[in-house]
Amino acid sequence: MLYIVIPVALAQAWRKSLLAKGQAAFDAAMARIGPWSISALLATLVLLFAFQGEAILRQPLVIGLLAVPILIQVFFNSALAYWLNKAVGEKHNVACPSALIGASNFFELAVAAAISLFGFESGAALATVVGVLIEVPVMLLVVKVVNASKGWYEAA
Repeated sequence: MLYIVIPVALAQAWRKSLLAKGQAAFDAAMARIGPWSISALLATLVLLFAFQGEAILRQPLVIGLLAVPILIQVFFNSALAYWLNKAVGEKHNVACPSALIGASNFFELAVAAAISLFGFESGAALATVVGVLIEVPVMLLVVKVVNASKGWYEAA
């Protein structure tokens, strides 16, 4: 409820009120909050790594044991989703986000839940922070691969 239902309900109510004022009001609000959303994500990541940095450096084997399955899962699921979209004839601009959504582990939500349930210093928080640490650059790599393979994807 705290991390999904309430934020979604508030966002939808705000969206509805903005759209009632017109598309221009909605677009202006999105333009104003755009830089803030990226800054908030960056600040969250910096804080997470600040709290877990020592644990990450102290336990490289644990980090590796957490990272390898995450890497395999993200690469496999994104490749599978991308290939399945091609197999069913979906357009490239739909297959790209589909590959990312299929591969995402929603670590951001997991981090929030782990910290509230177990605290910043917990093993659960460490595992979710490692997930973010691995998933973000891997997802950026998936974007690069998907964009670079557009020719292959659109070939008959």
